[in-house]
Amino acid sequence: MSDDKHGKLARSRNTSPESRPHVRLTEDGRPLREVLSYARRGSRFTAKQSGAWDRLAGDWVFGADAVEDLDGPLDLSAWFGRQAPLYVEIGSGVGETTASYAAAHPDVNVLAFEVWLPGVADTLARLEAAGATNARLCTVDAAWSLGELFAPGSITELWTLFPDPWHKKRHHKRRLINQPFVGTAASRLVEGGVWRLATDWADYAEHIAEVMATEPALAGGPVARWEDRPLTKFERRGLAEGREIADFAYRRR
Repeated sequence: MSDDKHGKLARSRNTSPESRPHVRLTEDGRPLREVLSYARRGSRFTAKQSGAWDRLAGDWVFGADAVEDLDGPLDLSAWFGRQAPLYVEIGSGVGETTASYAAAHPDVNVLAFEVWLPGVADTLARLEAAGATNARLCTVDAAWSLGELFAPGSITELWTLFPDPWHKKRHHKRRLINQPFVGTAASRLVEGGVWRLATDWADYAEHIAEVMATEPALAGGPVARWEDRPLTKFERRGLAEGREIADFAYRRR
């Protein structure tokens, strides 16, 4: 990544990034209010996070400023410096799964989507501590990115682990696992590629099963806990509060 792009990222690290580039406008020129699957969160860095960001973000983090400079899909082989099977996590939080999987599987490329910048910085620190160099992070909205920046049949595995459940009925439209996103994401999987999901909310588990059943390109359903998934803070919280964890896996036909 160029020094200019690195500078843009560094200057914006403690601000809320514009996570969906090329914002659509209303007829009178105002930004169109879009339905997003996440809520804005604080962006203050700790000293550890700041250090990891300064050392690694310029090469490993791709943000909205860089997307604006693109004239086509992401060149993933150039960004990773090699060609390898691509594993994508949506909503990676502080990077527990991304870092552990990347460290244990150096033969694959891992790309994590996360709009919460302190979580991105935490992930960079985890990767650095693990000695893993095969992961990259994107701070652009994943629902937009999968449709705009990825070619069909380019992702080997997709992970959506403990997405925001958006409990209130009027907020269900904000859930990530909804059409048309499910159809778009399925089309980006390679033939035989796998989409893994997990939630600790029973009503969201029912919702996942119902929505995924509407996508003819996918086959699957509830499965045993994915053994490569570390026990994250979200899972620990759910278990501590007495909620049952539901895992799903769907394969691209």
